[in-house]
Amino acid sequence: MCGAPLRGRPGLTEILVAIELIFILQQVANGLLLGCYYLLIALGLSIIFSLGGVVNLAHGAFYAIGAYAMVFLTERIGYAGAFIVSPIVVALIGMAVERLFLRRFYRADPVLSLLFTFALAMVIEQALRMVFGASPLSFSIPEFATGQLIIGEFFYPLYRVGMLVVAIIAVTGTWYLLNRTPFGKVVRAGIHDPDMVRALGISLSPVMTAVCGIGIGLAGLSGVLLAPITGVQPAMGQEILTAAFVVVVIGGLGSFWGVVLAAILVGVIRGLTSYFYPPASEASLYLLMLLILVLRPRGLMGEKFERLE
Repeated sequence: MCGAPLRGRPGLTEILVAIELIFILQQVANGLLLGCYYLLIALGLSIIFSLGGVVNLAHGAFYAIGAYAMVFLTERIGYAGAFIVSPIVVALIGMAVERLFLRRFYRADPVLSLLFTFALAMVIEQALRMVFGASPLSFSIPEFATGQLIIGEFFYPLYRVGMLVVAIIAVTGTWYLLNRTPFGKVVRAGIHDPDMVRALGISLSPVMTAVCGIGIGLAGLSGVLLAPITGVQPAMGQEILTAAFVVVVIGGLGSFWGVVLAAILVGVIRGLTSYFYPPASEASLYLLMLLILVLRPRGLMGEKFERLE
């Protein structure tokens, strides 16, 4: 009887299943995190295109500017100051770019805005390479955010938990601004019926400047959050831009919640795919996009909208 297992003690199979579930939960958490920073970038892309009709191929470059600003400013004003100032700096740069350049393309052929923003992305990338060098810059997680969140057998890095919280706050704040304020009412009216807005004597030009500031500032915030994780190098904007466009296409242009849903879906699917079959991790994004476009060409929650004339 000595070899009989003790009652109540889990067997090897149960232990292995529990470990497997913990690993899966960690991958789901990683997928949610991935979805959050896809969302911060894709949301800005979506609202800028919805109101202005401009597909901003330089959006990823502003994400890179946010990361570089974080590294540069942390050495001078500390992590907390840089965390606050960097997205604001990126937003101000975005507003300046809109006023000086982008507004020239609202009435023009959309191909022209594509060409201009593509050229702008290349200029920004080369400028970052000239100023900071071509080699990746090292930037570590701040000491106060190191450690693990431990819940039973589940553990997760504290910094990544903080990233999730900041991303949720940013997205919630953007939703509130666009849906519960007079500014948001003008934005939504400008998306759906710009002629009516102009007939009421409301100029959409300053609104579009503010929208570009918000959208590009969100991209900068994403760069700030990811700088310690992905590393900081000049071409980092190109790597994230494709995934952000996939999220926008899946969610549907003009739909806030469509982009939110698509970002979460893309992140979780990619996280699980990287666990069960890593070679298909990146391909899963494009397969999902293909499936959605076949079943619903406008995306999950796509809406009709009129381009700013």
